Amino acid sequence: MPPGELSAAPGAAGIERLIGLLQAAQLQLLRVLDALGLVPQVHGQPAWPWAWRLSGENLLIDAGQARNLAWTLACIGAALLVLALALPWRRARWHLLALVPMLLLAAPWPAPRVLAVPATPASFHASPTGFTAASIVRGRVLYAAHCAACHGADGRGEGPLAAALPMWPPDLGGPLLWRRADGDLLWRILHGMRDAGPDGRPTMPGFAATLDADDAWALIDYMKAQGAGRSLRTLGRWTQPVGLPDMAVRCGARPARALASWRGQRLRLVAGDAAPAEDPRLVTVQLLPPQGAGTLAGAADCVADSPAAWEALALIAATARLAGTQFIADRDGWLRALGEPGKAGWSDDDLLCRSDGAAPPPAPAADGLGALIARMDAQPVRLVKGGFIH
Repeated sequence: MPPGELSAAPGAAGIERLIGLLQAAQLQLLRVLDALGLVPQVHGQPAWPWAWRLSGENLLIDAGQARNLAWTLACIGAALLVLALALPWRRARWHLLALVPMLLLAAPWPAPRVLAVPATPASFHASPTGFTAASIVRGRVLYAAHCAACHGADGRGEGPLAAALPMWPPDLGGPLLWRRADGDLLWRILHGMRDAGPDGRPTMPGFAATLDADDAWALIDYMKAQGAGRSLRTLGRWTQPVGLPDMAVRCGARPARALASWRGQRLRLVAGDAAPAEDPRLVTVQLLPPQGAGTLAGAADCVADSPAAWEALALIAATARLAGTQFIADRDGWLRALGEPGKAGWSDDDLLCRSDGAAPPPAPAADGLGALIARMDAQPVRLVKGGFIH
């Protein structure tokens, strides 16, 4: 689902809140079960104990069923309130109790196939990597060794062994990667996939015998970066949100800190030998080129010297010549804009990850960066992952 698609739908804010409640309720239930020792640990995190989970993705697609669920929950809440009133109110107890089945019968219960979807033990697992540049580069090596033969070097599913498989591999730049929960992707990588037939024939082998959970998370990070770069190369924009890869940054003589520690502020990352002047609207970080690709004399107060970051950002920007490229990330860490080498100033065309929302306030015509920042702030990203809003 493209960023902002949900926000454009009527009643989307209410649906977002409902889906957020579903997510929070399931996570809290899992945490309680884990605290009580009632669920095992799988790949380092508590395992979801059931074969089904409440579906956020289906409710996003079918707004009518989402509204039905909201009304059903309201009816259930009213029924519980009536039961609570009936206990102390003896004189009207039977009249109140008679209302309970009426409320439950009046509820517009959503279709079970919409409300629940198959789950894996890892459905609610969260990636521990933080989407780092090092993890992306590690994933690139693992992908070439274990995945490219079937999924292809570009992730399109057209590898040399693809035709011999019982089912053609999916395009990793499509909805499979972007809409599924990261934990479900982890499970598929380690334990494989089967078709929906009665025999459940394997359609993808599992790699748990050769890869561990950290390897699988690195693969997921790489596939996200790969998909972003392919989207930019073919469509000229990032059709799905991608984060600014984390890396170590040095600011003067102070100890190194993670780039993600600036979350809550806008970031501009400049790749190359020279960085533009500081701007109070952004934190500017200079990414120094790898040794041999240029000098290491930086102009910015904060610099990152990471060959892995250079490689990861070249992948996301779909370029072999990263020097001079500028990236702008919003306060939530999503990459939103890209300035090509040699381009003077900023314009609306540089906003490559777009989202619907209120129109930004007008900005002076000469201040292209200000106009871009205003639109970025007014139209935040709403990433749908596994049916839940991030």
